[in-house]
Amino acid sequence: MSDNRRTQRVSKSEWLEAALEVLEHEGVDAVRVQRLARKLQISKSGFYWHFKDRKDLLTQLLDYWTHEYTEVLSENELLLSLEPREQLSQIARLVDLHNLEKYDVVIHAWAKTDPLAKAAADKVMKIRLDFLRRVFRELGFDREQVEMRAVLFVVYHSWERTTFTGMSDRKRASLRKLRLELLTS
Repeated sequence: MSDNRRTQRVSKSEWLEAALEVLEHEGVDAVRVQRLARKLQISKSGFYWHFKDRKDLLTQLLDYWTHEYTEVLSENELLLSLEPREQLSQIARLVDLHNLEKYDVVIHAWAKTDPLAKAAADKVMKIRLDFLRRVFRELGFDREQVEMRAVLFVVYHSWERTTFTGMSDRKRASLRKLRLELLTS
C-alpha cells in the first residue's frame, strides 16, 4: 500500500467528503480513521492535522453536512436577493444540480441512534423549513398554506432522487417546473 499513498496533505474537506461517502455506503460504524486513510490513500497520521479523534470527526462531519448541504443555500446572499418565486426555482435547481439531498437519508438513519446526529438533522430541518416558510409567506400564503407548502417542498426535494432513481434529468427538470407552478399558485 505504501506505493499508492499520496504524498501531499489531504484537506479537512477531503477527509469530511470521504467520511460522508463511507457513511452513505457503509454506515456510521464504518467511519473510522483507518478506513478513511485507506480510502484517501494516505497514512492515518494525516487525520490528526484536522481532528482530535473520531468523535471530533463525527461532530465536524455533521457541521460540514449542515453547512455544505443546507446553509450554502439558506445563507447565500445572491439567492436571498431574488424574488420569492425565483428563490424557490433556484433552490430546487441547485438541490438537483449539486445533489444536496444526497446524504439526508443516511444522516436521518444515524439520527435514530445518536443524539448528536439527531440534533444536526433537527437543526437542518429547522433551517430548511424556516427558510421556505419565509418565502411562502412573502408570496402571500396564510399560515396553514405556508406550512403545507414548505413541508411538501422539503419532502419532495429530500426524497425525489431516492424514490425515483431512474428519472432522467430532463424529466426531473420538467416536473420541477410544474411543481413550482403548483406550489406558488
